[in-house]
Amino acid sequence: MLFLIDIFFFMEYTIKVNKKSDTFCKLKFCKTLCSYHNTARGAINMKTNHKELHNWIKEMAVMCQPDNVVWVDGSREQKESLEKEALSTGELMPLDQNKWPGCIYHRTAVNDVARTENLTYICTKRKEDALPNNNWMSPEEGYKKAGAIFKGSMKGRTMYVIPFSMGPIGSPFSKIGVELTDSIYVVLNMLIMTRVGPEVLAELGPDGEFTRGLHGKADLDLERRLILHFPEDNTIWSVGSGYGGNVLLGKKCLALRIASWMARNEGWLAEHMLIMGIENPAGNVEYVAAAFPSACGKTNLAMLVPPDFLKDQGYRVWTVGDDIAWLRIGDDGRLRAINPETGFFGVVPGTNAKSNPNALETIRKNTIFTNVLLTDDGDIWWEQGDDPPPPEGTAWDGTRWKPGLEDRNGNYIHGAHPNSRFTSPVTQCPSISPEWDNPEGVPISALIFGGKRSKLAPLVYESFSWQHGVFLGATMASERTAAQYGKLGEVRRDPMAMLPFCGYNMGDYFSHWLKMGKRIKHPPRIFHVNWFRTDENGNFLWPGFGENLRVLKWILDRTNGKKEAIKTPIGYLPSINSLDLDGLDVTTATMERLVEVKIADWERELQDIKKHFSQFGEKLPQELRDELHSLERRLEKSRHAVG
Repeated sequence: MLFLIDIFFFMEYTIKVNKKSDTFCKLKFCKTLCSYHNTARGAINMKTNHKELHNWIKEMAVMCQPDNVVWVDGSREQKESLEKEALSTGELMPLDQNKWPGCIYHRTAVNDVARTENLTYICTKRKEDALPNNNWMSPEEGYKKAGAIFKGSMKGRTMYVIPFSMGPIGSPFSKIGVELTDSIYVVLNMLIMTRVGPEVLAELGPDGEFTRGLHGKADLDLERRLILHFPEDNTIWSVGSGYGGNVLLGKKCLALRIASWMARNEGWLAEHMLIMGIENPAGNVEYVAAAFPSACGKTNLAMLVPPDFLKDQGYRVWTVGDDIAWLRIGDDGRLRAINPETGFFGVVPGTNAKSNPNALETIRKNTIFTNVLLTDDGDIWWEQGDDPPPPEGTAWDGTRWKPGLEDRNGNYIHGAHPNSRFTSPVTQCPSISPEWDNPEGVPISALIFGGKRSKLAPLVYESFSWQHGVFLGATMASERTAAQYGKLGEVRRDPMAMLPFCGYNMGDYFSHWLKMGKRIKHPPRIFHVNWFRTDENGNFLWPGFGENLRVLKWILDRTNGKKEAIKTPIGYLPSINSLDLDGLDVTTATMERLVEVKIADWERELQDIKKHFSQFGEKLPQELRDELHSLERRLEKSRHAVG
């Protein structure tokens, strides 16, 4: 009886969407239906009788017309079977298992190597709910455009059903999603990045809310690529891409764009932030969350190895997460955070024993490498790593490569793409915190905003208040990175490092941050850091990497009232002697440059901030206008005092 009901449902839907039921291929149709019906029985074995979930999967299967529908159960046996299938078709490639045990290799299309922000849309009923920081499309247009591309796009392919949880299953922080995809590469990545399996469906129950995620590779045509978010429907559609940032729908799509919309409505924060713990010599651990644009050092900071001087004293760093933080107000009145992911999706080039030894150890096994250089004997290589380049190999784009290759304009040809990636389980990280999956989250003592500014921002400074801290986050800027679509090196203002990820109008987002501050009984202090200040020759003034712990130590000393600071027009700065510089080859003159506030430069910055704020119109909170005017007055007063 259930089978007949399924047939009638599919036939009715087909008549509605195709308007050509008389020419519909009934044999193909029934094949897809029977496949779904059989695999749905498997889902029942996974203990779900969620009718809405089943109906949605059937509806998507009718549109995409896969040959088979397979539920992903999170088992080792199924994972190994999928790997074997993907290796046989060339979707994945083997690596030398002696050098890289459990690791596999994937190469994307050459036009599909980063997030395509220009093709990423927020689809809301009202345009003003998405703008000015997002591309907008109406839900009707979005479903119609993407639906036309999805239609029949999975013929000859299998649709995989991935039930997953962002955050510990059952945690008050967590959200459940289901991604449908025709890519084994996506399935294997999601098995690393999220919690997948029957436990998720058990938690979902018969009528629980879930995010609906549909992904299809289609023909990987840049002209037929769309990444659409429907926050009012709790739905994500991604078509025409195979790059992780566009297709791992639990990551940026759900965990930031959709989750930020949820967070605003439910009274929490979904942020593009790392979470790390700093253990002092007494054994006390305090946690900070920090926002940086992609590929600007988040993973390196999250996995920081203390310099010998501080390590010998007993300092240690614990990694909770390197990319995303969900923050709620705990029963203790403090802001608490979880990392909703179970894996790292990190940038490979530049990862070496100096920049991130913990990442190197993490990726040595059970890792998916994407778009690095592949050698003929199953080894891999990337730029700015520890190993010298191989004599030859196959570059990220599938062409033959050898050291010294240049294009016709004399530009270096990369062996590994600058945005090539690794996907690794967090549990393999040597510095992973024992609290990383605490369902109640970890208490946050400080929030840190960071940017890549070569001349303007000091090494570190503290906001005057929560409201002023929101102003610092709302105005932070950084150079564009390889992980972003557009011109490398271009400086763009990136509020809270959320510009590509905030799922609604950023003026409202700023208001939400201000409201959260009023609700937190014991709010964390807010700081800004800049590891990237340079001299006149372009050399970095601060050594960075593990030495950044010295700055974090000052930050935590400030939160505990142990250090004095100098009040300046932009915030509280450390004095030359308040940073622990023992054993560090940084001169007093260099430190003076690192914490220097040049009034003329900041007055120019002020004008750019005014331009930045103007785009939000009436949505810009009055509190941020007040902070802008206060900064202007402080700069003017300081200029007159110097003059």
